[in-house]
Amino acid sequence: MAIDEATALRLAGQAVDQAGGSRYVYNSPRHPFALDAVRAFEIEGYRVVVRFGEISSPAIVEVEGWVFEIQEDGLVTLFGPPR
Repeated sequence: MAIDEATALRLAGQAVDQAGGSRYVYNSPRHPFALDAVRAFEIEGYRVVVRFGEISSPAIVEVEGWVFEIQEDGLVTLFGPPR
């Protein structure tokens, strides 16, 4: 079931908050092979994945094909699911 950008953004924000907040996720880069570099949450029946950043890649959150970059002050839409 496809969801719209506003719903995906709301769910992504909830997951980032559960992972410690955007400032924490943004300012806590992980080693690429760290066991805690990815956190997955089940929110309203959707799987939401928070990926902490690394030295060469940004922190992102994924929801049903929507991908948002996690910045210190919030989320920015990178792209949505293919149509």
